[in-house]
This record gives sequence, structure tokens and C-alpha cells, in this order.
Amino acid sequence: MRGYFGVGAERISKAMNLGAILRTAHAFGASFAFTVAAHHRAREIERADTSKSQDHLPLYEWASLDEMRLPKGCVLIGVELDPEAVDLPSFRHPLNAAYLLGPEKGSLSEPAKARCAHLIRIPTKFCVNLSVAAALVMYDRMVALGA
Repeated sequence: MRGYFGVGAERISKAMNLGAILRTAHAFGASFAFTVAAHHRAREIERADTSKSQDHLPLYEWASLDEMRLPKGCVLIGVELDPEAVDLPSFRHPLNAAYLLGPEKGSLSEPAKARCAHLIRIPTKFCVNLSVAAALVMYDRMVALGA
């Protein structure tokens, strides 16, 4: 696949979701994964990630949005069920991107949305599981940019 990408979540609280995101990101060839202001329980991923992705995929854990440092030229894209967001099937993925998802029972914070160059949405009636949303975004990227 051309370019690179990372995937992460803001205020994630469940280790099982983080483990599933890491495993899926590893499977789809992500360059890195990240969390922003994760709950301490979410960091207990040893049992949640059966592929041991943390041994093969860098995981950046930032305590706040201010600490978040993406590679130069990496476009931050928020994934949010928002009426102003672009539907995923018609979104043109940048070559180098980091996809930021919100927490399990909530939305991206307003400061996070403000930092995003784009907001995309999965066109569903209601929010899907966080790790499922991450998988859908990564699959769409793979199909759009070629694998």
C-alpha cells in the first residue's frame, strides 16, 4: 500500500477495544497506533491483544492533545458520527494520515475535532463499536489506496 497511516482513540477506556484496534491495525499494515488521554484501564492490553501487536507496532500514548506529535505531513482525520462529516465511502484518503476515533460512550472532544483536517463518518444509523469503526476505516483506506 502507498503512504502510511496510524490509528488511535481519544479517551479510550476499555483494554479489549484497544487490543482489538492494535491487532486490526497490525493486520492492515498500520505504521503506528496511538491513544490520547486514555483511561489507565485501557492500557492493560496484554490479555486483550492475542497477536501481541505491541511488539510489532509502535503505540504512542499521549496524555493530552497538546502532547500529540504526528510525523511531518501526516494529516489528522477525525472519525465521528457527525452530520457535517464526509461519508466514508466517498472520502479521499490522504497518502499519509492518522485516524482519530472518539471514546466508547461519547464523541471526539471539540478541541480534537478542531485539530482534525477532515471529519469522516461511517454512514450508519447509530455508532458502532469503537474497534469495529477502526476496522471499517482501515479497510476503506486499503481499498481506496490499493493494497
